[in-house]
Parts: sequence; structure tokens; C-alpha cells
Amino acid sequence: MTATDSHHAGNTGNARTICLFTGTLAVFAGAERATATLANALAARGHRVHVLSLWGHRPVFALAPGVKHHAIFAERVAFKHHYLSIVRQVRRYVREHRIETMIDVDPMLALYVVPATLGLRLQRIAWEHSTYASDLGRSARRWARTLAAHRYDALVVLTESDRHAWQTHYPRARAQVVTLPNPLGIAIPDAPPEHGDERSILAVGRLVPEKGFDRLIDAWARIARDTPGWQVTIVGDGPLRDGLLAQARNAGVGDTVKVLPAVSDIAQHYARASIYCLPSRRESFGLVLIEAKAYAVPIVAYAADAGPRALLHHEVDSLVVEDGDIAALAAALSRLIGDAALRRKLGLAGYAHAQHFGADAIAARWEALQTVATLSKQASR
Repeated sequence: MTATDSHHAGNTGNARTICLFTGTLAVFAGAERATATLANALAARGHRVHVLSLWGHRPVFALAPGVKHHAIFAERVAFKHHYLSIVRQVRRYVREHRIETMIDVDPMLALYVVPATLGLRLQRIAWEHSTYASDLGRSARRWARTLAAHRYDALVVLTESDRHAWQTHYPRARAQVVTLPNPLGIAIPDAPPEHGDERSILAVGRLVPEKGFDRLIDAWARIARDTPGWQVTIVGDGPLRDGLLAQARNAGVGDTVKVLPAVSDIAQHYARASIYCLPSRRESFGLVLIEAKAYAVPIVAYAADAGPRALLHHEVDSLVVEDGDIAALAAALSRLIGDAALRRKLGLAGYAHAQHFGADAIAARWEALQTVATLSKQASR
């Protein structure tokens, strides 16, 4: 669908002024990519879209010309020391720009938005990118989630299991809890790409323990000698870069493991991959899985969390193994490496599945959510 088609797909007669409120767009990460993608898609459908960030004046993801971006601070600060200032600035922004719908890209932001919008007539939606179980041990997060459940019009989660968890913990919630997947941030090729000559296992994400790239290197070390010409490419930024490279060297696979910096044009890496590996310890959604599928790249993954379990179909578009089983991960990788026909079969099935996650289709579902939440709010008055 072209940008023009997307614009006409929206109900421009009911265009709204929407603000996505987020921590930052200045880092390469899944929630940030999803925020920029949704902002652009809503703008393409005729809405007036703002992105308000706590920090970072320069987004690393491209925003459409019609999307207005403003950051409260240039750099990350100790936000608790600036709490009242943030609340005042959010309120001023909402009033100056006549925001009609406020979408918090993390329920934690309810701690600012609830006091900032007291007495203002607008729709409030929280967008949860973590599993419900991931409160990160922070009482503030639990309090913010309670605020969102009882003071917001809608709460968007990424999987059905998380929707059930929210409804179980907040049976009297005012917010309508809705499952909406993240939108695909890269264009889906018109035809499934061929990967016949590639010999690369790709993994993408922040270089942090949760992503489990150390587990991929452990698995790769078990099979690398038997797979000449193949290599592992890890793409991302984070504190574990040097440690991962050292681990690869110590395991004797330093010459076949590359750790490359994150880039905004991630599609170039999917186009050059033969297999995608998700070794995560925790993954609330896993947008990288849909990105890999969009490029017909077959997937090997741990069934580590709600996201992979919801998005992957074992022996259909992926090979899914028990979380933490290094030998099973190595065996699944080895199986795909040795079977080009299976790689193509899984890749084609993934390509078909990815069609459901196009940005315009997901933006249309956000439009419908805002309409339903508005009607529900009016009925409750």
C-alpha cells in the first residue's frame, strides 16, 4: 500500500489530534521503533500526530513530515528530581496543541499524565510493551499500572495472555484492555525474497542479558566446525558488545561471529540472512520476528516468553525449542543449515503471516479502538 493509499484508507473526516508520549526516540529499541511506525501510519491516515519525548531531540527513526516531535530534555536526567516540571510541561503541551488522544508508550508515564491532564477533556490510552509479569521489581511500575487501569479509557497489550493477566489483576478496571500487535516498521517486499546463496544466521536487538545473545554464541560454538562457510551476525548496541566478542573468541568462533552496530535501515540485514535466531531470555512481543518473516527468513527461537509463543508456529514458520536448552538450539540451527528446502518452506509461511502486521492495518485498528473507547466513555457519563 502506498502512502497515498494509506491516507485515503483513514477516515479523514474524523481526524484526531493524537500525541504519543514516550521516554525517548533517541535509541534503537523495539518500543521506540513501534512508536515511530505507529506515528507515521496514523499521520498517513489523516490524523494530526505529535510525539512528545521525555528526552532526546533527535529521533533515530525517521518521522513523517506531518509528525511533530518535541523532547522535554536534551539528555536523560534523573526524572524524579524534575517531576513537577515534567507534569507542568506535559500539561502545557496538551493544552497548547489541543491534544484529543494521549497514548502513553509505557504505563509508567501515567505517573506524569494523570496529574498533567486533570480536568482536561481528552482520551487516555496506555500502551504496554512488557509482559505483565515484568514489573522489574519496581513498586512505582505497579502503582502506575494501577493508575492506568482505573483512570484510562483503554489499555493496549501485545498478546492475549497479557490481556488475561491484566483483566485478572484488575477485574474492576475502567480501562478497556485490548490486544493489538506492534506494527511492522519496515516495508514488506512485494514478493518473498530468495536467500539461496546466503550463509548467515542473524540476531537483532539490544546487547543486554535479556536478549540472550550469549546463548546463541554457546549454541553456535557446538556446530560451527560442522558448518563451514556459515557465520553469525548480531546487530545491536549495548553494554555487552565487548563481552560477546570475547566470549566468541574464547569459544574458538571469533572468526565467524560479527557484532555490528544498530542501524535505522535494519531491512538490509534481513535481506542478507538465511536464518534468524531469537535466543532471548525475555521477549514481550518480538517485533524482530515479524521483521524476519517479512523477508521470508526462517526462525529458530526459544519459547522464552509470551511474544515468541504467540507469534511463532513450530514446524510451520519456525523451529521453537525449550527455553535454555543450548543443545536443542544448536540442533535446530544445524537442521536448518543442512536443509535449504525446509528453510524456504518456513520462510514462505512466515512471509504470509507477516502480511497481518502492516503498519496501515495496525493503525486502522488503533483508529477503531479510539472510536470504541470514546463511545464507551460517553455511555458511562
